[in-house]
Amino acid sequence: MDAVWLHVYDPFGSMLLSTLVAVLPLAVLLGLLAFAGWSAARAAAAGLATAFAIAIGVVGMPADAAAAAAAYGAAFGLFPIGWIILAAMFLYALSVEAGALDVMQRSVIRLSADHRVQALLIAFCFGAFLEGAAGFGAPVAITAALLAATGFPAFEAACIALLANTAPVAFGALGTPIITLAKVTGLEEHAISALAGRQLPFFSLIVPAWMVIAMSGWRGLIGVWPVVAVCGVSFASIQFALANFVGPSLVDVVGGIASLACVATFLQFWQPATPWRHAHATVPPSSAETSASEKAPDPAGRIAWAWMPWVFLSLAVFCWGLPPVKQTLDRLAPLPEISVPRLDGRVAKVPPATLEEREIERAVYRFNYLSAAGTGIAVAAIVSVPWLGISWLRAGSLFLATLRRLFPSLATIAAMLALAFVTRYSGTDVTLGLALTTTGPAYAFFAPLLGWLGVALTGSDTSSNAMFGSLQRVTAEQLGLNPLLTCTANSTGGVMGKMIDAQSIVVSATATGVARQEGAILRRVFPHSLALAALMGVLVWLQAGPLAWMVP
Repeated sequence: MDAVWLHVYDPFGSMLLSTLVAVLPLAVLLGLLAFAGWSAARAAAAGLATAFAIAIGVVGMPADAAAAAAAYGAAFGLFPIGWIILAAMFLYALSVEAGALDVMQRSVIRLSADHRVQALLIAFCFGAFLEGAAGFGAPVAITAALLAATGFPAFEAACIALLANTAPVAFGALGTPIITLAKVTGLEEHAISALAGRQLPFFSLIVPAWMVIAMSGWRGLIGVWPVVAVCGVSFASIQFALANFVGPSLVDVVGGIASLACVATFLQFWQPATPWRHAHATVPPSSAETSASEKAPDPAGRIAWAWMPWVFLSLAVFCWGLPPVKQTLDRLAPLPEISVPRLDGRVAKVPPATLEEREIERAVYRFNYLSAAGTGIAVAAIVSVPWLGISWLRAGSLFLATLRRLFPSLATIAAMLALAFVTRYSGTDVTLGLALTTTGPAYAFFAPLLGWLGVALTGSDTSSNAMFGSLQRVTAEQLGLNPLLTCTANSTGGVMGKMIDAQSIVVSATATGVARQEGAILRRVFPHSLALAALMGVLVWLQAGPLAWMVP
């Protein structure tokens, strides 16, 4: 058996120099994407090449292990992440083909012709439900596509979907990030959930208003503040109550449905005095107003017919997220977990990244093709084929067309995940984290930024928690801070990095048909992401001091 290679966190004997080198892959990826005008595919390839060179040439990772990490990451990018995107966009293509999307558009406009309100309903409320039920890119892909369908300019739809996919992320996929963090750190799951439920509700109140301001400015917020308040308060209240008194699993699912119902009900009694729409909306305001006020509304039965595929999707992703369903499906298709050759068990974390003398890194790929969230979405799409009256032959043609259209984006996501996995298994991600742990008494502020960095690197709050959870605990104990506070901050701060991870940006661009504008999207959302992460840092710093009574 090959000897275990131990991480080297300071290869130059200078943490400053080692950190500058460790950040190069991320700097290359984001820099080329945002400022050099490179396509996402080329930027990802350059970032991967940089990460590979550093892993082998600087920290001394065995070349075959680095290659295996890249292959593992690419496979994970294609399945389950790419599978979710493909299935969701296939369902979207079916709705377009049948004309159901036009009916949905008219029904949303009739509920409110105001783009600010539509963003709250679709991106925040429905997106929170999808995050809680499925996660892994599904909320961004689906809500971005639906926003574009209601008349949002494609670029704006992509950005708003990313902005909305923040506050619910820590409780995504039925609480998986919180559950993973508890396992990694040894802390009590309910305590982490409770503290997250005392941090994120503040941001659940802020994010709906933040979205509206990003779209239409402060003046735009004044015009819809009542519905923004209903949206934020309803979701934040549920988030606080369930996280503190029930647990992490159903926070987003229940909160998303409840806030959607509250906003829809409130709109029956209140509407903005002046409906606002983007100046470059694909459906001109005059057309929207004519459709809503002069044309006969679609019959209720036809509206139900148009929305039913998305009801199928909601039911499917919820059912597929339930542990008993997952376990049953895995038993029906017992494809064994595949130990990644040349990588599994060959790499180990060492202190201060772990409490143990050495912590062996596992690399096990699960091709759980029946229990994957994407399969649930695919089942919803298959059920929708006869429901929408589309022939199976035409549906097959649409699926192949969707696959061809998404192929470049899927390849890009594979390259980005390959970069993330090389960074993770080479230990250079820990080098970046250790740089933040040198901040001493100010570490309470920087702990959420470490989680933010982790999500920006990996595209997943769950992966960030697995990567930095132990480091957060070790650092807290060395500095005399509460480990529960810093470890939870890794997850709650991490959610703000979700909008800038390259994977999510590619998903949003693909869903809205604005491929090659990933750099512009990144430039648009990055300041929002950093500002929200800094605000979380301030809250955690206060909870380490004058607001310590908030920590369970």
